[in-house]
Amino acid sequence: MRGQPMSLNENLRRARREKNDEFYTQLSDIENELRHYGGHFSGKVVYCNCDDPRVSNFFHYFSYNFERLGLKKLITACYRNQERDLFSRHESDRAIWLEYKGNTRGGRVPNLGDIGIREFEGDGDFRSAECIELLEQADIVVTNPPFSLFREYVAQLMQ
Repeated sequence: MRGQPMSLNENLRRARREKNDEFYTQLSDIENELRHYGGHFSGKVVYCNCDDPRVSNFFHYFSYNFERLGLKKLITACYRNQERDLFSRHESDRAIWLEYKGNTRGGRVPNLGDIGIREFEGDGDFRSAECIELLEQADIVVTNPPFSLFREYVAQLMQ
């Protein structure tokens, strides 16, 4: 209907058709949902395998709440995204992953020196051998998978 806002389902169907997979979860939504699972993270390795850590609210949430949640390690990886905006075209030659084991100086705000930044040999695709190796270290996966590859993504997790 003309003048009516597009339904969420239609937005998702169009995103799937257009292979527009760039969905970012708001920090408030993450906080509201994960407050129910706080005790489940103690001593665990959390892997955000489809999140550019420079713009990911999942990385922000887990790094700023690392000590409170009692995390062992946080790993965040992204697909060839070296741009700091939400609309990257993934044109970079290098993909990165970050590893965070907590703030060695204490405090809630992550210290940049405590975040290990590494480059992938490949493109950082969640299906790559490098990403699967990181996945095998994880106890918990929390991420925004590519919408167009959702079934393949879930099948990989199940396997």
